[in-house]
Amino acid sequence: MEKVVLKASKRDVAGSKAGALRRQGKIPAVLYGRHLETTPLLLDAFEGSQILSRLTLSSLVTIDLDGKQFLAQIKEKQRDFIKNRLTHVDFQIFSGTEKMHGKVAIELTGTAPAVNNFNAVIHTGLTALKVECMPQDLPERIVVDISGLAEIGDGVRVRDVVLAGKVKILDAPEEIIAMATAPRKEEISAEAPVAGEAAPD
Repeated sequence: MEKVVLKASKRDVAGSKAGALRRQGKIPAVLYGRHLETTPLLLDAFEGSQILSRLTLSSLVTIDLDGKQFLAQIKEKQRDFIKNRLTHVDFQIFSGTEKMHGKVAIELTGTAPAVNNFNAVIHTGLTALKVECMPQDLPERIVVDISGLAEIGDGVRVRDVVLAGKVKILDAPEEIIAMATAPRKEEISAEAPVAGEAAPD
């Protein structure tokens, strides 16, 4: 996994206003974890937006806080969608020697034959998997191939996903990730005439 470093500085909470900080080109953030007191941060808005825009919630990033580095996961990104900018970021730190729990997004790949042969609809269940692993082993995403869904009713469940031995999936094995389901019948918009009655003109 590529090492991503994001520089930060401590934020003086007293008297600081989020709006004023953003006008100064800063993004408020917070860093917390088992072995660290919750620490308010400031990120450079340009650098932070450039780096964080390409990272997911399962990505790991090294926070360089005034020269001291912390391995962390992005736990939440708040965004102003009208102005298209980040407004706040939460980071949780992890020890490089302790296992962590995290969620990793699922990416579906391939084409299900049931779609072409039976006009099936692919129903998606889980969109992310809960995993336990060392921080350095956390995958960016989990790719699931649906090209084996040949008939209506075929599905991919958690038990079908095989990951590297160092990554343990915590979700129930029977949970559905994707399934080929029958297409919905179109609802009849007008009732058929009763036998013996003339259909309306």
